[in-house]
Amino acid sequence: MRNTGWVALGAIVGANLRYIISNWAMKNLSASLPYGTLFINASGSFVLGFFLAWTTDRVFADPRWRALIAVGFCGGYTTFSSYAAETYTLFGQGHYSLAFDNFLANNVLGLFAVVAGMALARAL
Repeated sequence: MRNTGWVALGAIVGANLRYIISNWAMKNLSASLPYGTLFINASGSFVLGFFLAWTTDRVFADPRWRALIAVGFCGGYTTFSSYAAETYTLFGQGHYSLAFDNFLANNVLGLFAVVAGMALARAL
């Protein structure tokens, strides 16, 4: 299978998992802040950070794994475009503090999740 096939396979899994988590969060958590997107961005950043550190510092990985996980899965799973649109919507509706909270939480948690993923990969 070519790299594009691996990317597509990862994207299918990532996008479907994003859909499932987003729907669950909307039904089970407060609708005031898009918690599903926040969780997806943080966990996707963690997975990407872990994977990149693990396959750079710890093990030799076939390039197809990068296509499958880093490009396909994480690209289909993480939702920074949704996060940007949701933040803009909150701002446009006059929910300035929620828009700022959403902006700050996604960026800070995303950054810390990448660092945590890399630290875990390097510690194993």
